[in-house]
Amino acid sequence: MSTAAVMADKPGYQPSEDEPFMNERQLDYFKQKLNAWKEDILRESRETLVHLQSETENHPDLADRATSETDRALELRTRDRQRKLISKIDEALRRIEDGSYGYCEDTGEPIGVARLDARPIATLSLEAQERHERRERVHRDD
Repeated sequence: MSTAAVMADKPGYQPSEDEPFMNERQLDYFKQKLNAWKEDILRESRETLVHLQSETENHPDLADRATSETDRALELRTRDRQRKLISKIDEALRRIEDGSYGYCEDTGEPIGVARLDARPIATLSLEAQERHERRERVHRDD
């Protein structure tokens, strides 16, 4: 994500734990960060589409053809993961609008500015996420 796009009007701003949680400035920061991330993903997707459309080479060598198909499949899987990421970004933007952004879905407690800055689509606090992952691991082992 291009950090230059984030908070272009207030360069160098970083949300901190010292200010009121999810104040207007923090919400604006995260909204711009999420929108810039989404725009980067969409731009990469457009570039991939152009690349896949232009690469219509018919490789005479079977190994070259297999490599090309493997590369194409990997690229499409990556784009599918990013499509899912865009829906999570959209959900985070909706939470900003409805006032629930930054609060844990399980506990209702603040997620924490540092965690949100690292993972702006987070919906669980670090502790709740760790509990969730432990439960998943236990159920996966059964």
